[in-house]
Amino acid sequence: MKLATVRAEGGFRTVRVEPDGHVGIGPGDVGELLTRADWRTVTAAATGDLLPIEPARLAPVVPRPGKIVCVGLNYRTHITEMGRDLPEFPTLFAKFPEALIGPNDPLTLPPESDAVDWEAELVVVVGRRVRRADRATAAAAIAGYTILNDVTLRDWQFRTREWLQGKTWEDTTPLGPCLVTPDELAPDAEISCTLDDEVVQKSTIGDLLFDPADLIAYVSTIVTLDPGDLIATGTTGGVGHARKPPRCLRDGRRLVTRIEGIGELVTPVRRAEPDTAS
Repeated sequence: MKLATVRAEGGFRTVRVEPDGHVGIGPGDVGELLTRADWRTVTAAATGDLLPIEPARLAPVVPRPGKIVCVGLNYRTHITEMGRDLPEFPTLFAKFPEALIGPNDPLTLPPESDAVDWEAELVVVVGRRVRRADRATAAAAIAGYTILNDVTLRDWQFRTREWLQGKTWEDTTPLGPCLVTPDELAPDAEISCTLDDEVVQKSTIGDLLFDPADLIAYVSTIVTLDPGDLIATGTTGGVGHARKPPRCLRDGRRLVTRIEGIGELVTPVRRAEPDTAS
């Protein structure tokens, strides 16, 4: 199954995505739906007319997750290009919900940075409350997967040894377009990122060092994970910062982030309008 969150008058609606449209499930977003123990049954049983999906109406699939835990240095290709050794444990940081934008929303470049980079990522969406999960329990807690681009301000990220300040700028992180249940995602699904028509990242999710079950088990040892929480699993090789010379996002470019079996994020890149206030 595929689920999406649609912007509606006065809030959000959850829909089941079909090849030719969507079927309404009810008010509220996907994160709210996942708090119901019977969400799979409710989703499968929904009926109604197939309605077209307008791309601009798609919201972040979970607009207000309680937690967004991100993993750095988790694809072997990216670890190599950054000149690092394979880590023994996951490298964790966080984002806040204010960073999220929809799968077709424009990205406005923050005027404080001239080094904004791309990072295509698979995201794990938690479907049940877990704490100190073993691997089997962690795998069973996965509601599904979605896509995120961990747009990063490199000059701010590397001001200190801690990365948070370069990772969670408001309205910089596209998320979506939908949640796909685990049965719909191949273990070696292709992940890619294009800038205009140029492929800048391409790999498979099979290159992950710590897989989704590993990450839920590890993170849930630290903190309780709840339905709708997100774990961004890290990016593959090909980021702009690692290129020689380094590259970054510029006004007028079009960033597309794809994962086979899930869909794509289509992100127009815009420069911030100058402040004309006196």
